[in-house]
Amino acid sequence: MGKRAINGSDFAGMALLGADLLKRNAEQVNALNVFPVPDGDTGTNMNLTMTSGITELKNKQSAHLGKTAEALSKGLLMGARGNSGVILSQLFRGFSKSLASAEEATAIDIAVALQHGVDMAYKAVVKPVEGTILTVAKEAARHAVQFARRNTEVLELMQEVHQRAYEALQKTPDLLPILKQVGVVDSGGQGLVYIYEGFVQSLSGNSEISDDLTSEAAPADVYVPQPIRNIVPISAQAKLETLDIEFFYDMEFFIKRNVSGTSVSAFDESAYKKALSKDGDSILVITDDDIIKVHVHSRKPGDVFNLSVPYGELTDMHILNMREQHRELLEEDSHQSHANLSAAELLAGQAIDNRPTEQAFERAPYGMITVALGDGVAELFRSSDVDIVLSGGQTMNPSTEDFVKAIEALSADHIFIFPNNSNIILAAEQAVELTERSVTVIPTKTIPQGIAAVLAFKEDETPERNKEWMISAASTVVSGQITKAVRDTSIDGVEITEGHYIGIKEKSIVTSEAELLDACKALLASMLEEEGDIVTILTGEGSSDEISASISEWISEHYSDLEIEVQHGGQPLYPYVFAVE
Repeated sequence: MGKRAINGSDFAGMALLGADLLKRNAEQVNALNVFPVPDGDTGTNMNLTMTSGITELKNKQSAHLGKTAEALSKGLLMGARGNSGVILSQLFRGFSKSLASAEEATAIDIAVALQHGVDMAYKAVVKPVEGTILTVAKEAARHAVQFARRNTEVLELMQEVHQRAYEALQKTPDLLPILKQVGVVDSGGQGLVYIYEGFVQSLSGNSEISDDLTSEAAPADVYVPQPIRNIVPISAQAKLETLDIEFFYDMEFFIKRNVSGTSVSAFDESAYKKALSKDGDSILVITDDDIIKVHVHSRKPGDVFNLSVPYGELTDMHILNMREQHRELLEEDSHQSHANLSAAELLAGQAIDNRPTEQAFERAPYGMITVALGDGVAELFRSSDVDIVLSGGQTMNPSTEDFVKAIEALSADHIFIFPNNSNIILAAEQAVELTERSVTVIPTKTIPQGIAAVLAFKEDETPERNKEWMISAASTVVSGQITKAVRDTSIDGVEITEGHYIGIKEKSIVTSEAELLDACKALLASMLEEEGDIVTILTGEGSSDEISASISEWISEHYSDLEIEVQHGGQPLYPYVFAVE
């Protein structure tokens, strides 16, 4: 007779195999992205999100099911990347909350938890679209609840969940026409089916897991953005004197609340943050039931620990002396030192770098965070007074935690975030929910929209008025980009050949040409159907001065009244990005 209940250890095994199967098939999931572009990334985002969850789960192993599910959920929440990753994190967040107090779970408990996860995921998405991972999860959970009322074995339940998820996946093209047109199923739904398949394998006795499950090596042929410091001017660190780093101990640790035999004080998050702020900045406090994650820059680490001890046991404590690190950075070759820092590290330094030294620790009325890929694009944003430029784009999206750290690093009364990619908006919005700071996400979906929105900012106006103007400014921009097709397909009547150049206007592929210049002309002709006043050309990897000049000449010949601006963007994979205003 099979299992009629699972505990934390059982669920940990299920999660490990589910993550492993997803990791091994991430490239197959990437290949299902509708657009045949070289940076299709659903599999990458889901894999990195699950990897974050597994890392947290391994650090907090427990036979208690609720605690194990909670650990996985926390890791997923902070590591969520892209829309697929955020939705996945919400599915398991609802699942874990449903089982929070359960040492074990029966088939009906698991089914109900799956349904709770679906409910939470749908709430997280402003406009849920059927024919996606949401539909796959919903149909599987609905069937699970019905099946568990008549059957009590957990393995049989998960086999049914996996089967129904697979069946729902095959029907996604009937719900989302673009999938049927391209001849693929939904990529996010496929990723979830792999996870459920791993659950079934674990319950069936399979325990073979890849050795490198928690490593974050990028899949082959996927572009990995350079760390954030690679796009900071070489002289940035020199603008800051070492002694100007006022709160120079970078601290990160966890407070474990309900530890057996330990009496802890009631935790008042607002009062705790206020106490930390008396002698610190860049404060991040994330509370989730029995664990509190703390990040702070302080002059007195001992005082921080003394303040925290009454609330529980301190674990995973890390302290970095930023003055010492700054001295080392000044001594080393600047290019090498930049390459050694990741996008999530020392974001406070990034904010300080972009402001005059004497104002570095003053609280500004506004702060701005944006996402960009390419040194030229990043410089355009910095020259427009953006404080933090997170490295990222269609591939290797910034995680929820990256955004949270960036928010907490800025000393500003109100912060605006410009995601510049539809696949990054959810992670930014999820980060806002995890901080008490005043933050507005301007839902920019392209780099040109982001630039237009930033330029519309007025420091002497209210956040509400700025939001209106920036959204309005972004809506007036027509965006286009050129890249190479990675497979043969047909979309909206456009026959696409692998290796040819495709022109993408907003969300639609409008042309596919063997020659780069021909693709640029066809795309611009589509973008200029309603004319405009100015065309901005951002040159990226694969562009050339000769082709750029030919594009400008063609525009001048056919649209003589247009103003033309050519800017170095440096973006990978897309030789040209266009904006028409």
